[in-house]
Amino acid sequence: MSHGIGTLIILGAGGDLTARLLLPGLGQWLQSSRGHNVELLGVGYDPMTDADWRARVTAAFAAGGASAAVCTKLAARTRYLQADVTLPDDLERVLGEAEGTPALYFALPPKVTIAACAALGKIEIPEGLVLALEKPFGTDLRSAKTLNRQLLKLVPESQIHRVDHFLGKSTVLNILGLRFANRIFEPIWRADHIESVEIVFDETLALEGRAGYYDKAGALVDMIQSHLLLVMAVVAMEPPSSVEADDLRGAMTQALRGARVWKGDAVTGARRARYRAGTIDGRTLPAYADEKGVDPKSETETLAEVMIAIDNWRWAGVPFVLRSGKALATRRQEIVITFRPVPHRPDGLTGDPGPARLRISLSPDTISLDLNINGEGDPFSIGRVSFDADFAGGDLGPYGEVLNGILTDDSTLSVGAEEVEECWRIVGSVLSAWRRDAVPIQTYAAGSAGPSAWKRPLWK
Repeated sequence: MSHGIGTLIILGAGGDLTARLLLPGLGQWLQSSRGHNVELLGVGYDPMTDADWRARVTAAFAAGGASAAVCTKLAARTRYLQADVTLPDDLERVLGEAEGTPALYFALPPKVTIAACAALGKIEIPEGLVLALEKPFGTDLRSAKTLNRQLLKLVPESQIHRVDHFLGKSTVLNILGLRFANRIFEPIWRADHIESVEIVFDETLALEGRAGYYDKAGALVDMIQSHLLLVMAVVAMEPPSSVEADDLRGAMTQALRGARVWKGDAVTGARRARYRAGTIDGRTLPAYADEKGVDPKSETETLAEVMIAIDNWRWAGVPFVLRSGKALATRRQEIVITFRPVPHRPDGLTGDPGPARLRISLSPDTISLDLNINGEGDPFSIGRVSFDADFAGGDLGPYGEVLNGILTDDSTLSVGAEEVEECWRIVGSVLSAWRRDAVPIQTYAAGSAGPSAWKRPLWK
């Protein structure tokens, strides 16, 4: 494995993503035994002194758990450059400041990233340059294909890291071990035994100052189009021959190729809603349309649900329901595998605790497996017990794992070009239906469980 990156250059260094996620993740990586010496260069459109940038880096490192020694060592050397990264001359100046092989991290909105990549095509690229791009990759299927073609004109695919930090979550990585290292699961991981799969990421948080981005994206693009479809691919894929990047990406891509909106109907296979005023944990929230920075005329959804079919032998007829929302009553972030009932139960066994489920929590990292067993007191009455366990966590958080891949030339946790395009293809019909108002946008009170009509699952 190469350790060739000499300088990490963060484009969009003044943004929230950099302070809240990227820099703490870098501090974790430097603190760990995996880290090696790397220079850090912050680049942004707005002016910032080196002193202010170093203070920002130090605070973010400390928030991520890095020691004072790590904070002091890098902060003493890191610098900030003001630049317009859509201008070739500015990018050339930025790259000229790098020591050793540079990695460019695009912590930028999609349209700015696309413009910056176009500007890179007009200058001489340093040998070995690594490009790291935040999701969403493009704004639709067409722009994603255009961006992928442009990236390949700049550097080989092996030097492109499309970042989705969900693939760095310990839980998602542990799905591989759960499925493929336990004979009890893999033989029943199919339509014969599984009735439905739900992948849910519900938050009690509202916009939290992200209106500038979120109002242009919405729940479908922000969470389902990228994060949740990739988690689905890990859950649904065929066993890869290894967890090397090419094998893992190939297995995930194959699963995505077979995916489509249920019955090919975006009107009946998806639904959307947005929150109105309400209360969460004693906090009064305004309606989404009244949030600061939101265009009140927009119909951006804050809760989305899409039902997916995977047309292959393993999953024929099994609904995969992907759901994500904001300002909800309960924080629920999990994968739920619901098993089919047994084909026959001997007469005389009473009690019906309902279908057994396997729950894999995305935060915290836990697993719970239901078993139907003889209940207490009456040995012929069936009851329910659950076996619970904690997943072992890694020494790095999701962004620490992502940065480790970028800085050590390991693309295992990076998203491939075809995966990106398949994800946009899958949600394309839903986006089209919503833009033409073929699916009405419902409402729910902030702090509620969602629209009352959503109590009935999409697949029933």
